[in-house]
Amino acid sequence: MCDPDDDSYRRAINAQQNLTESRHRLARKLFFGQRGEFRQAYQEGMEDQLGALGLVLNAVVLWTTTYLDAAVTQLRAQGYPVNEEDAARLSPLGDTHLNVHGSYTFTPPNLAGRLRPLRDPVAPLDEDDP
Repeated sequence: MCDPDDDSYRRAINAQQNLTESRHRLARKLFFGQRGEFRQAYQEGMEDQLGALGLVLNAVVLWTTTYLDAAVTQLRAQGYPVNEEDAARLSPLGDTHLNVHGSYTFTPPNLAGRLRPLRDPVAPLDEDDP
């Protein structure tokens, strides 16, 4: 039973709903090629499409999490104040950094297990930089 004077339950439900909506928004952005519609006429084909979407979504979340962690680590190493409360609110479900239009190459650069260099947080953004 929910206590009407205690809004912690409502806040927990709202936080979960926001998380779920963020995941769905990211999935819709990644599924742009078919305008968010399953085009296969048979169930197995739809399951294949859904499985591929889940795989790509998980890969994007892992990639974003890895680089968010690297960015926070670098900022702290450079002496920028990063509050634990702020770091705890970072979400790998953001999508503004994703470019889903265009052509893609999947040849990994030879970084020998290292991450690509991060941008300087005080440098202006270069329009040509991916």
